[in-house]
Amino acid sequence: MADLIYLAVIFLILALVFFIMGMKGIAGFTMEIAKWLVIIFVIVAIVTFLL
Repeated sequence: MADLIYLAVIFLILALVFFIMGMKGIAGFTMEIAKWLVIIFVIVAIVTFLL
């Protein structure tokens, strides 16, 4: 489960690097991936705590 947060942080860093380099399309895409990884992490964490 910690792998999801690790991947989300990696994609967030990549998004920031791409944004600084001026590649806003790729930055937006990597930010969306990071957002979905965090959402999946939260859902899995809630399910784990409930069971």
